[in-house]
Amino acid sequence: MIKPGSLALTILLGLLSAIGPFSTDMYVPSLPGISAAFGATTQQVQLTISSYLVGFALGQIVYGPLSDRYGRKPVLVAAVLLYCITTLLCTVSTSIEMLIVLRLFQAFGGCGAIVLARAIVRDLYAGARAGREMAIIAVVMGLAPLVAPLIGGVLETYFDWRANFIAMAIVGLECVALVWWYLPETLKTRAAEPVSLPSVLRSYRIILRDRSYLAHLGIVACAYAGLFAWISGATFLLQDLYELTAMAFAGAFAAGSIGFLLGTTVAARLVVRLGLGRIIGLGCGALAMGGVAMASFTALGMDTAFTIVLSAAIYLFGLGLALPQATAAALTPFPERAGAASSLLGFLQQSAASACGALVGAWLGASAWPIAAPMALLGMAALAIWLMTRTIRATIMH
Repeated sequence: MIKPGSLALTILLGLLSAIGPFSTDMYVPSLPGISAAFGATTQQVQLTISSYLVGFALGQIVYGPLSDRYGRKPVLVAAVLLYCITTLLCTVSTSIEMLIVLRLFQAFGGCGAIVLARAIVRDLYAGARAGREMAIIAVVMGLAPLVAPLIGGVLETYFDWRANFIAMAIVGLECVALVWWYLPETLKTRAAEPVSLPSVLRSYRIILRDRSYLAHLGIVACAYAGLFAWISGATFLLQDLYELTAMAFAGAFAAGSIGFLLGTTVAARLVVRLGLGRIIGLGCGALAMGGVAMASFTALGMDTAFTIVLSAAIYLFGLGLALPQATAAALTPFPERAGAASSLLGFLQQSAASACGALVGAWLGASAWPIAAPMALLGMAALAIWLMTRTIRATIMH
């Protein structure tokens, strides 16, 4: 059994948190191949991403309150097993509609991993210390966007799109084994009230009355929605408009994701010294800078694969700084409702991402604007929220 508070536990939580990005980024190089295999339109294939985001959002409402009542470990095992089963079912899809539905249920299982990883961190830490743990977890999680597209590109090149789902299922089964054998139960006091719709809604009402929670939720939602503007449109922009091959796209996508890894690394090193608020502010500044840079390159006719990826890397650097710290700050006031607070945060975060991804998919065309405009607007919105809520957030900056 892994000792609570150890580096090994942090790495395990990072692996669990990586299930989400691994399940989106890995099969991104296969989107054109899926389109060809099923004779589906670009918009239909985009729905396999959007439905995943919807399932990821809906599932998060469930797992937090359940884990507050029954413990983190049993709920986590059940969630990841559901993910593995539905992932394998994706490989036998006979139509794009079937794949869209299965992706929703795949996400419904997979989202439990990240919800409960956040709750476990809050069980053990608070404030800047929790922010540091979230950042270290995000470093591990940040390897997924670097490795997953490369693996996906290789599997798509030598096999077909189904190979990506087989690889996802293998990763999921490995996570189940690690949780079963090594993860300790971190919930110290279980909720006395049975899980019911009224009790869950009551918890959510209490959480949503906290102005600091709402401020950090706004930053998280804006920053994360901008990420999915990039994820939802990058493959078609870089492969169709800029004519990159599947392997070249995987490399470009991974290069952009290095920004996120750098951001989380910097945050992990500096957050205890500088505090949550300052690191979030630096991240929001980079979010705005990256989004505005992409929009500027597009407006000036200077949009190329290089300038678009560079702008995305700056945005993702800001995401790596801001997202783990804003998440930790949002959960800090709720030690007794960590699961419910994590669930609500994840649901609203993923809802924003899902809506943004669907809009980008519907708007995709012959320019970079469907990606550049949302990233610029959302980056500036995150910075504006940080600037306007400094007094509200002051109580948990450290």
